[in-house]
Amino acid sequence: MNLDDFRKKQANFRTWKNIAPLSRHLEAVKKIDLENVEINLADEIQISSKAKIQKDDYDTILACAKALIPWRKGPFKVFDIFIDSEWQSFIKYNLIKKYFSLKDKIVGDIGCNNGYYLFRMQTHKPKRLIGFDPSGICNLQFEFINHFIKSDIIYERLGVEHLKYYEHKFDFLFMLGVLYHRSDPITTLKNINASLNKNGEILLDTFIIDGDEDICLSPKSRYSKIPNIYFIPTINALKAWLARASFDNIEVLAIKKTNLNEQRSTAWSFEQSLEDFLDPKDLNKTVEGYPAPKRAYIKAKKANFANKI
Repeated sequence: MNLDDFRKKQANFRTWKNIAPLSRHLEAVKKIDLENVEINLADEIQISSKAKIQKDDYDTILACAKALIPWRKGPFKVFDIFIDSEWQSFIKYNLIKKYFSLKDKIVGDIGCNNGYYLFRMQTHKPKRLIGFDPSGICNLQFEFINHFIKSDIIYERLGVEHLKYYEHKFDFLFMLGVLYHRSDPITTLKNINASLNKNGEILLDTFIIDGDEDICLSPKSRYSKIPNIYFIPTINALKAWLARASFDNIEVLAIKKTNLNEQRSTAWSFEQSLEDFLDPKDLNKTVEGYPAPKRAYIKAKKANFANKI
């Protein structure tokens, strides 16, 4: 696959019926040229304050931020506009940040959404940061935030299936909340492995079910009201997938049940969120009767078969 040809085909997404009005809002924001913008890449990513800009510029920024709803990842505070995302993404980031070292590495985030984690990763001084997500609205959200942060993060509207064709390989790849959306998880992991440099690493999180056997749940249609969920493995099954995809040094970093503080509906997101996806009489079950969402966080390294001969 020639990725440049694919990128050219994608380039017209800003003219799509549902994207064009949002793109016009963003273009208005991009005309606001500010110097010495204060940035704080903390749990709540902060960009300057309302006192630093003119009222007309503030109104333009606010209108754009609202037009780009739903915000799933965050939170952000942009000139005192608090974008209260559906996910309190700092909870996940703070859980995993002690398990990776990115200094001088080429790093990718598969399914990066609006780039919240990528913005946070800048503090680890990687050589290069690249986000992959085909979503048009997520791309616009990233551009909105990055207009003020002015990072050199590269945002690619590509999916995990395109990684094997990418122009270079990676030292570290993140795949947070993506694997259960793939109908062939082992092939997905093999593609990721092929996209890593020697001694490259992956850090992923995915839904799991309890159990010691090498089995997985395959929902009939929806899981927690999500339609495109294919396989939810036990930890042992997930480890087997990684081993079959030529990973070793497989570490289980954490197992964590998603709670109503981490994922919830806000004025900046969808009308429904985790609370609506669970059985109101038993929060340990989804509305479909499956076990409630629980995630495993796992790190693994590309196997070096030369060392095993």
